[in-house]
Amino acid sequence: MIGVLAVMTLAGDVAPKSKQERVPTDVPMRLSAAQVFTLADAARAGGDFAAAETAYRALQSDPDLEIRTEARFRLGMMLADDLRRYSDAAIEFRHILDDQPKAARVRLELARVLALMGHLGGAEREFRAAEAAGLPPEVERMVRFFANALNARKTFGGSVEVALAPDSNINRATRSDTLGTVIGDFTLDKNAKAKSGIGLELRGQAYWRNRLEHDADLLVRGSVGGSFYGDTSFNDISASLQVGPQYTSGKDRITLSTGPVWRWYGQQPYSVGLSGTANWQHPTGKRSQISLEGSAAHVTNKRNSLQTADTFMVSASLDRAFSARFGGGMQIYGFREKARDPGYSLASGGTSAYLFREMGRATLVGNISYSHLETDTRLFLYPRRRIEDRYAASLAATLRTLRVGPLAPLVRVKWERNRSSIEVYDYKRFSAELGVSSAF
Repeated sequence: MIGVLAVMTLAGDVAPKSKQERVPTDVPMRLSAAQVFTLADAARAGGDFAAAETAYRALQSDPDLEIRTEARFRLGMMLADDLRRYSDAAIEFRHILDDQPKAARVRLELARVLALMGHLGGAEREFRAAEAAGLPPEVERMVRFFANALNARKTFGGSVEVALAPDSNINRATRSDTLGTVIGDFTLDKNAKAKSGIGLELRGQAYWRNRLEHDADLLVRGSVGGSFYGDTSFNDISASLQVGPQYTSGKDRITLSTGPVWRWYGQQPYSVGLSGTANWQHPTGKRSQISLEGSAAHVTNKRNSLQTADTFMVSASLDRAFSARFGGGMQIYGFREKARDPGYSLASGGTSAYLFREMGRATLVGNISYSHLETDTRLFLYPRRRIEDRYAASLAATLRTLRVGPLAPLVRVKWERNRSSIEVYDYKRFSAELGVSSAF
């Protein structure tokens, strides 16, 4: 993939030579843009990458947009192909696309470096966006081939996100003072009622990939996330480790994985589980892709053995690029939890949809979802069987114009409403996140 994509050239993606070769007449000793490009290219060819980078970055202050674009593009190619600084290269290509979203060659190179970083989902989205913008037939054929293969992949990578999170209901609890039961109303302890607070959200994931054969990899993925508050009794931490093969077959990618899952709440172990997952991805055209996933797990509850359960989940999703800067998708899912106590056994299902839009040097992502839940029977203490309808919405913005190195500021607001037949599960929640994210 690297060799072919690196030599593809599309009309309009580079600055015209006539603009690069203009030499000022009023300052005889001043180098023209064309001369600086020549020096930078010579330095790169000679292995003096520091000098080449300095020259390319100097050209990024040129008043001519096409010269700035060409300098960013050549710098991005050098960072990716000579220095293997894929994250820095992605930043340069993204800067160009912020100003010229229809620059197909640049979008293809961004997809390539995302694939090399291991961000296959992001690479596939960029491929779909490039095709949505329109490509010459001969280039389109090559793009489809490489988008399906994505054989050039980084061995190790991941991402980190850190944010301050003001939250109106950190424990997702009721605001009611009492709980109705079959033996009367109980007054709820203050820790059982909704509590607001400002927390610290930490999320991180990493992967390691080892090639088994030309169409199969061994993939090891780890993730950790947590919400931390001044009152540690509300701290919620989870972690997982997944190991398994990933196969590429024609247009399809199949991933199988298994591994442990842990959760801690209030600084104490809450549950531990062992899960297995199968995922199949298949492109359905130039701009869209479907994904089917199924999983099963056994989860041991450390607080209440009656909640120890076997869980099963199936989901289907569709993602589509409507244009080079606009896209979205939707998902449906079903979930079954079979617990030791039928009162904790439940079935749920739901749907969600999202849209993203690139606006200048910011990316907006909106998401809405709905789910319905029912338990098999009522618990002895409650007068009714648990039945719930949950609604949620969120809006997030990544502000690349304020990027510092690989760190990009993010803002996210979320709203959640859970209507339940049992008071203790009925709640409202509004939260926000202000932080930064980075890929490595």
